[in-house]
Amino acid sequence: MERALKVSGLSLEEVDIIAYSAGPGLPPPLIFTANFAIQLSSEYEKKLIPVNHCCAHLEIGKLKTRAKDPIFVYLSGGNTQIIAFVEGKYRIFGETLDIPIGNCLDVVAREMNLPMPGGPEIEKIAKGKYVELPYVVKGMDVSFSGIQTACLKLLKKGVSKEDVAYSLQETCFAMLTEVAERALAHTGKKEVLLVGGVAANKRLQEMMNIMCKERGAKMYVVPQKYAADNGVNIAWTGILAYKSNWEDPKILRNKINSKWRIDEVNITWI
Repeated sequence: MERALKVSGLSLEEVDIIAYSAGPGLPPPLIFTANFAIQLSSEYEKKLIPVNHCCAHLEIGKLKTRAKDPIFVYLSGGNTQIIAFVEGKYRIFGETLDIPIGNCLDVVAREMNLPMPGGPEIEKIAKGKYVELPYVVKGMDVSFSGIQTACLKLLKKGVSKEDVAYSLQETCFAMLTEVAERALAHTGKKEVLLVGGVAANKRLQEMMNIMCKERGAKMYVVPQKYAADNGVNIAWTGILAYKSNWEDPKILRNKINSKWRIDEVNITWI
């Protein structure tokens, strides 16, 4: 916080609101952050705004790309969801049934003894030939646990890291492109926006861009600086909530909600 104030040239007295990530996520860090935010809010008499972490990734993506009304492909170490704003809410059109794509990439990269986070390292060595892996799309949902297990078995059998990395990317990103295309067709929207840490992957961007061009849609990617978890997306979403008089008494009363889904957020600023 001190570093942020120094970079911005502001003092806490000049700040209007205190925003913090209230969920979803692991309870211990959420509670720690909430208590810190509550302390600041009380000490400096500032309005307190709890923010949905997933919603913050979407809003910073829209701000930095100027996308108007996209299908969001939200991919990170903790989340894999296809989201769009429909009838007054962010609706989840598809999601992982087990582990997120970022977690899958990390586990396989760890088995390969690659540095963490694993996604960028997998991308660097994905230059082999295709080895068949499970392709798991169930309606609009996807599953990565079986693919992860298959990759670990291939590595133990002596299949090269390059072949496994290439096959993993091609399979998982094809699955995600398929469900994103189906969401485009269903909603009639004309934009796709990639957000979250995995959005930085160039092969994923290439596949999504080809699909968008074929459907006459535009493809946007959140700048890498704002793709992974950061304080800016929480702050910006807090501003949007504050300016639209957003309230959620239950969240304020309980401080956090570790299972706070984005389709449970009351969107007052769109």
